Amino acid sequence: MDVKDSNGNTLREGDSVSVIKDLKVKGTSVTLKRGTVIKNIHLTDDEELIECRVDKVKGLVLRTEFLKKA
Repeated sequence: MDVKDSNGNTLREGDSVSVIKDLKVKGTSVTLKRGTVIKNIHLTDDEELIECRVDKVKGLVLRTEFLKKA
């Protein structure tokens, strides 16, 4: 499985990524601001999704189209 970010770079388990646009997290009052760096990502079975942890939100699933490799 080949997981790619918004720029076409290959993502691997444990990489760091940054958010390319402001994202509101459903079910919380948290908004991930553009440029937020997320460390130690976890790849899922779906090529378009990754799992990660951000400050107050654990088990967050993000689409790779909103991320770029840091």
